Amino acid sequence: MKRKNLSRVAMVVLCALTLTACDKPAETTQVDRVAMEAKAKAEAEAKAVEAAAKEAEARAIAIESYVYAYPLVTMEMTRRIMTNVEAPQGSHAPMGHFVRMRSYPDASYRDVTAPNADTLYTTTWIDVSKEPWILSLPDMKDRYALFPMLDGFTNVFQVPGKRTTGTKAQTYAISGPGWSGELPPGVTEYKSPTGLVWILGRIYCTGTPEDYKAVHALQDKISVVPLSAYGKPYTPAPGTVDPAIDMKTAVREQVNALDAGAYFKLFAELLKTNPATAEDAPMLAKLAKIGVVPGQDFDVARLDPAVAKGLAGAPKPAQELIMDWMKAGIVAGDFKLEHGWLFTTKTGLYGTSYLQRALVTAIGLGANRPQDAVYPTSQGPDVAAKYSGEKKYVIRFEKGQLPPVNGFWSLTMYDADYFFVDNKLNRYNLSQRNRFKTNPDGSVDLYIQHESPGKDKESNWLPAPAGDFVLMMRLYWPKEEAPSILDGSWKVPGVREAS
Repeated sequence: MKRKNLSRVAMVVLCALTLTACDKPAETTQVDRVAMEAKAKAEAEAKAVEAAAKEAEARAIAIESYVYAYPLVTMEMTRRIMTNVEAPQGSHAPMGHFVRMRSYPDASYRDVTAPNADTLYTTTWIDVSKEPWILSLPDMKDRYALFPMLDGFTNVFQVPGKRTTGTKAQTYAISGPGWSGELPPGVTEYKSPTGLVWILGRIYCTGTPEDYKAVHALQDKISVVPLSAYGKPYTPAPGTVDPAIDMKTAVREQVNALDAGAYFKLFAELLKTNPATAEDAPMLAKLAKIGVVPGQDFDVARLDPAVAKGLAGAPKPAQELIMDWMKAGIVAGDFKLEHGWLFTTKTGLYGTSYLQRALVTAIGLGANRPQDAVYPTSQGPDVAAKYSGEKKYVIRFEKGQLPPVNGFWSLTMYDADYFFVDNKLNRYNLSQRNRFKTNPDGSVDLYIQHESPGKDKESNWLPAPAGDFVLMMRLYWPKEEAPSILDGSWKVPGVREAS
């Protein structure tokens, strides 16, 4: 009996020892540790690769999206500055008020680059997202004028004026996207694709005291009122001044200074009342990948960290891409470089040419349709040389080959910063209103130099600064039949050094 009990005890002990041994985890071997570390490293590397891929994709989309958004963001920043006053003052006026420029700027003017001395601006910013606004134009008495209407993306969606609608009195209702309703009799509806509209009117003026007076009278008869106030006594509300708005730094610099988060946040907000077009659908699909969705607020903090990092790196290369289009556009055919003159006939209506639209916004915000104006610009007689007041130049128009226009043409002198050049004649351009001295063969030579070419030639003299300068031609309402700059059958003559 004792032996049986002993066997049973032994068996219990043995089982207990066996179970303990079975339950105890095995020692981790060196091979196992290496395998686990390799697996963790591989997983980390895979995540890093995935994050890098997300970042790269986001950056590429953000660069393209930045270019697409650039005109709308720039228009809004421009509007804020130009309307940040209580009452019309110089080139600024509150929303719904007209800026009525009363004279041409002189050499001390520094508000806007590349000012002109051909037309007096009559401009206003309006918001048509809630109701239409009524624009009334007086009888211009056959005077050349045009009133291009720019949407938030800088497309000129309508342009009443002498070329298109004549010079008689006319009235238009500018309605926003989605609006429908009844308009008063005799009012033509112009549908704006966006809530933001900039009416950038220009009226031709010779600059004499008598002509200034005549144009001022026309400017005073131009009005814009909301539909709800049409036909009633109306006084536009005074503006308000936001001290937080930077009124000194150039718009382009302010836009370029925005980080990606602020840039796309503003763009998303603007999209709520300034919708994209149907042809922009592929672009909207890309925008959605970086969190920009029409009608929704944008917050960079809600994005995947890799996507947010991709966005952060987009502004600078996007800005470089825009400015580099000046050269790339020549290869693509959107810009032309002929005889030292750079110009484009692809302005005003852009479709899906987003880079072209962005560059024109950056260097010439408010550009007209080419049928209304073309602006050849030259920084030197050829791409390898710049103009300098230390030299003398001449541009010759052969007999009958002055710029072919239905409106007017001019040749304007700017310094290296695109401002007028002070001179004893107070002459900033030459145009068809000048009486030129012709050569015996009927050609016309225009003299471009710092010092006078002599009294007998001063009628043809465009005074230049002592240093570098830039030339710009304006061809308003260029002829469409040959010879024409629009189809390339007329070319701006080259500027050459005088012998």
